[in-house]
Amino acid sequence: MSKDRIVRYTFEEIEEKIAKGGDRSDWARVDAMTDEDILANMRDDPDWADFIDVDWSKTKIVVPAQKTSISIRLDADIVDFFKATGKGYQTRINAVLRHYMDEQGKGKKSG
Repeated sequence: MSKDRIVRYTFEEIEEKIAKGGDRSDWARVDAMTDEDILANMRDDPDWADFIDVDWSKTKIVVPAQKTSISIRLDADIVDFFKATGKGYQTRINAVLRHYMDEQGKGKKSG
């Protein structure tokens, strides 16, 4: 997709478009698509290339909790690794720690 076709709208602008019937999505076509059609479209979409074979059955919705600011000392190579993954590296570090915490909680009985 070329960058000249990308448009941006505020939430309010989108709500206004929908209220006026200005939604340009072809929902009838979407509703008529089978799972096979959706999968074929995903396989043809380069934005899905890294995610097409991910097992989404184990995903869970995460509602962000309020964060606590702390100071922590980490090995330089760990920080470099996460920083190299781009913006949001602290969030990814948090996700790794949360996964570890969740895994440690398995098998332990509460109460």
